[in-house]
Amino acid sequence: MRRRIGFVLLAVMLLVPFVGAQTPFEQRYNQMTWDQIVAEARGQTVYYYAWGGSEIINSFINGYFKDQLAQKYGVTLKFVPVTDATTYVNKVLGEKQAGKNSSGSVDIVWTNGENFRTMKQGKLLFGPYADKLPNIKYYNASSTAYDFGFPVEGFESPFGAAQVVMEYNSQYVPNPPKTIPELVAWAKKNPGKFTYAAPPDFTGSVIVRHFFYANANSVNDLMGPFNAAMYDKVATKTWAMLNEVEPYLWMGGKTYPESNIKSQELMRNGDIWINFEYDPKGAESRIIQGTYPATIKTAMLDTGTIGNTNFLAISFNSSAKAAAMVACNAMLDPEVQYKASLTPNEGGMAWMTPLDLTKVTRDWAAKFDALPRHPSSLSGEVLNSHKVPEMMSDWLIKIEKDWQVNVLRK
Repeated sequence: MRRRIGFVLLAVMLLVPFVGAQTPFEQRYNQMTWDQIVAEARGQTVYYYAWGGSEIINSFINGYFKDQLAQKYGVTLKFVPVTDATTYVNKVLGEKQAGKNSSGSVDIVWTNGENFRTMKQGKLLFGPYADKLPNIKYYNASSTAYDFGFPVEGFESPFGAAQVVMEYNSQYVPNPPKTIPELVAWAKKNPGKFTYAAPPDFTGSVIVRHFFYANANSVNDLMGPFNAAMYDKVATKTWAMLNEVEPYLWMGGKTYPESNIKSQELMRNGDIWINFEYDPKGAESRIIQGTYPATIKTAMLDTGTIGNTNFLAISFNSSAKAAAMVACNAMLDPEVQYKASLTPNEGGMAWMTPLDLTKVTRDWAAKFDALPRHPSSLSGEVLNSHKVPEMMSDWLIKIEKDWQVNVLRK
């Protein structure tokens, strides 16, 4: 009897590691140490889907960051650039509908706003995972708790920071407009020298939202859950203003750039003299690369501009969840964030960091403080003092849809 019991115990002991290894990661990760997660990630390949419209960002992710993951963690990164977030949203949704609840083709996604809300509400995301990342301690929890007004709840981790600035060619625009009504007046005096990308391009969409802010009594009128009565009141004024300025846009407003990449091309060639950009250091990067003339500078609207955080999320059926968590944590590393903050000539992408510099070591804080500011760029103090929040995604979806009807096709 003792021998039989001994054999049974031995069999159970041998079986436990096997069973544990077969248990899905999402059922184990909360009981795992970070070292165990890192160990499981080694040898995995993670597919990272992201907007691929910036060669500067693409080069950083596919170069330095990819190398860091391989050298430090034995994780292989496969970068999959897309033109629109709906590409990966539909891919993950299609796999869920097909019953493919594991071994999915998408691991990490760069997501924001309505795309995050769609994936989270559709149970297309893995998590919560962010509180398990050791490097999350370097970030302010309150400033990264919401994505376009929608609660993150640990289903995303910060990637970068963004804020809208107005690019202008100082050779032709010595005194850029400081409000949206001033911009409209300027466009009328300088026909053809301003335009914006057609929503739902994310930069074109954010320009339209600034027109909404300008036509509300206060930004606070447009905060919180969607309010149909308030929307109608502000939208009526906004569509009238956008239609008023349309004949004075590039090409007489008969066509709109398909993306902000095209708007940047128009700025580079001098076809337009004012453009709005989601990246405060975008002009700096392009000047350094030689694709913008040195006369391009950035300015801020007196009433402020929209700022937000870029996030990474992990798909619910990722085949490499451990590696995806390791990659998200690596992106939060102050060393990686510092490298990203450098200019493209220095191997970075002139990225705005969402790091809370009061939470990092003094040495890292000093390095970030010592980063030189390009003549085209605004100081962090100016940006922060003029930052206004994003609307919730319900407002965005309605605005983008109605712009097509009330401006583009009118």
